[in-house]
Amino acid sequence: MHESNPHWAADFQALARVLSSALDGLKVAIAHVGSTAVPGLAAKPIIDLDLAYAPAVPWAALPAALTPLGYVHVGDQGLAGREVFKRPGGGPPHPVLDRIVHHLYACPANGAEYQRHVQFRDFLRHDEPTRRRYEALKRQLAAEARQDAKRYAALKQVRARAFVAEVLEQAQRQRGGPAPRGTGQPLTP
Repeated sequence: MHESNPHWAADFQALARVLSSALDGLKVAIAHVGSTAVPGLAAKPIIDLDLAYAPAVPWAALPAALTPLGYVHVGDQGLAGREVFKRPGGGPPHPVLDRIVHHLYACPANGAEYQRHVQFRDFLRHDEPTRRRYEALKRQLAAEARQDAKRYAALKQVRARAFVAEVLEQAQRQRGGPAPRGTGQPLTP
């Protein structure tokens, strides 16, 4: 867990420029999600990006645009509505993509998972007490995991789920609509 870093926003922008160039002509929004997208929130220093694609975008266009950058589609990894792309070693070198640790996801722009990511991020950005509670929970889980990333992820899956659901319900009450129904899995990182 690292203290909030103002460079995370610049790292996202650098990644977004590269991805935007590769996705040129496709109706895809690139969103900074996850804890590094929330100023003032401690996080693992990994930039999470969602490629929110319009319904008119054929799915095959996304892997086709990302493959030249060295990305490989690895499926939804058990989370329907969120496809994962990774850059395994041995791909083409890239000065930005190799320098900035990141996770890349593709979600339908009108899908529940993308909506959950954005609503959770936005709520934490604007509600300091909730942001502090989430940070305290993450620090507690990190201490229990003792630098074991897999254990941290497993603990977070179980213990942050209720917190995330609570925040999304509160966000929807404020907006006057139902909370997006995704898997209820905690957002990364």
